[in-house]
Amino acid sequence: MTEHPQQTPDHAVTGMVHHVLVLAETWTAWDGKPVHVDDRVHTPHKAIRRVADHLIDHLAEVEARLAGETPQPHHWHASTTTTAADLAPFTQEDLDEARSRLTRLARIWANRLGALTEHQLDHSPGEGWTFRELALHLRGSTYYADALGDLS
Repeated sequence: MTEHPQQTPDHAVTGMVHHVLVLAETWTAWDGKPVHVDDRVHTPHKAIRRVADHLIDHLAEVEARLAGETPQPHHWHASTTTTAADLAPFTQEDLDEARSRLTRLARIWANRLGALTEHQLDHSPGEGWTFRELALHLRGSTYYADALGDLS
């Protein structure tokens, strides 16, 4: 994975969340019609859920690996599943909740990554991507928000 110039792993995560929330500010204008992109259905609630799930999933992996444990498998239904809750209107209150949830998750990531040494970021314990690679991988979570786009 290539890193953007001057982009640290913590900024990759916080920048991704910032990008998602900027788009989410326009989603209270959503007309209730799901957006179809890449053989998937996208809605505001689904985009927020998928970003949060992705952050939680990989954060649990990092914490387990640091503790010397094998990460627990996730049981998400992934992006091909659209729930009834995903189809609900996206209100200002939902935006406020999303902002609180995603901002806190981004800060947890930034604090965790900031506490690791460069060696730990690049030579992470356990199997899988390094922690730097995981953080940079999370940048791709903008996909869910970008699929919906700016609805203003």
